[in-house]
Amino acid sequence: MTSLIVKNAKNPTPVWFVTRETWAQTRAQLPAAAARFADANGFEPTPGRFLSLPAADGGLAGALLGLAAAAAPHIDLLAPGRLASLLPAGVYAFANHPPGGDEAMEMAVLGWALSAYSFARYKAPKSAWPQLVAPKGVDLDRVHRIAQAHQLARDLVNTPANDMGPDALEAAASALAKTHRAKIRTVRGADLLKKNFPLIHAVGRAAAQEPRICDLTWGDAKAPRVTLVGKGVCFDTGGLDIKPSSAMLLMKKDMAGAATALALAHMIMDAKLPVRLRVLLPIVENSIAGDAFRPGDIYPSRKGHTVEIGNTDAEGRLILADALALADEEAPDLLFDFATLTGAARVALGPDLPPFYTMDDALAGEIAQHGAATADPVWRLPLWEPYDALIDGKISTLVNVSSGPFAGSITAALFLRRFVEKTRSWVHFDIYGWNPSTKPGRPEGGETQTARLLYRLVETRYKRS
Repeated sequence: MTSLIVKNAKNPTPVWFVTRETWAQTRAQLPAAAARFADANGFEPTPGRFLSLPAADGGLAGALLGLAAAAAPHIDLLAPGRLASLLPAGVYAFANHPPGGDEAMEMAVLGWALSAYSFARYKAPKSAWPQLVAPKGVDLDRVHRIAQAHQLARDLVNTPANDMGPDALEAAASALAKTHRAKIRTVRGADLLKKNFPLIHAVGRAAAQEPRICDLTWGDAKAPRVTLVGKGVCFDTGGLDIKPSSAMLLMKKDMAGAATALALAHMIMDAKLPVRLRVLLPIVENSIAGDAFRPGDIYPSRKGHTVEIGNTDAEGRLILADALALADEEAPDLLFDFATLTGAARVALGPDLPPFYTMDDALAGEIAQHGAATADPVWRLPLWEPYDALIDGKISTLVNVSSGPFAGSITAALFLRRFVEKTRSWVHFDIYGWNPSTKPGRPEGGETQTARLLYRLVETRYKRS
């Protein structure tokens, strides 16, 4: 991905961005033959419209790409990335500025890099992608950093569970720690009970590979504390409340929360932001065996709450509960958790718009702002207090699901909130972690959602001196 953006090249082929408002001006700047060709082909400067412009010698003189005007609602700043899949191999340069403000050019370059991704572990990748000359003023190191983080997360999510079980996911976390000289320790198997992670142990104990929690730390211990918690369910059968085959087909992506946490951690560490970073990954496989946890079982938690199992397919919130309790013990300044947690979130907002929950109104505003600026959209849903009683247990402190079919994403967030007490600001993201179809900057398959916006948020809050 990152090798497809170069610093300079001789005689790159130009690509013009056009909107309805700018088409007349741009057309006047085109070579006369190219302008006549566009007219002859009935080119209209509508969003997504593409046209290759031939040269007199039969080669490619340039290309046109229609975009939405800057004033359009919900403009997609990654839309120029579509060019990476439309243009033939060669070297290209943007001939003008895309609409959308000062950051639009960097986002256009990033869109190109993110579009030029293919999962190549089991099948040969596309033989040749077009290359783009980075425009002046674009922070190429930053683009590369973000693109590398996305490739890391996408590769992890796309890898099937036979090659991305708990051992492999832990190895990926350890490799990232080694790259950035971070410290990492892991608690596995029966040691989870000794170290007081009973819920993680209960969920993962039936799997062939041991359940575990990875704890990565990096940075100055005196710096502001930023902690990331990512759900790492490497495959989810649903447990004894087994999923139907149609719902199980994509369950290799149930560790996308952990992949997102690692992607964001890479951005923060690679940029050497002045924070004390901690990444907690509870990693399990929710399997079925004689020692699988059961509906009706009651387990203690690290926090001290007892939890009755209303449904074994609501396992993600259980492993997150122990990890969040651990994170909360040192009262970080920012605590973000990521999880492919509920189908209810997808029903409410679809696959492209993850909901988030927080009690910090000011932070919620920052998240919305950075989400719009980075084409990493999210939508705030409420921690609705009247629903909190729905997860109260009759013979335990809590039940891991409410008794009714409503507000599933909200009650899951309220469950997690019970394990966060000391943290200054906590945000829960209920992500999907998958692109059902290809869009600019978002190839079909595994995806990291929210990491880009949170990198910008942390970067903005804690600038390097």
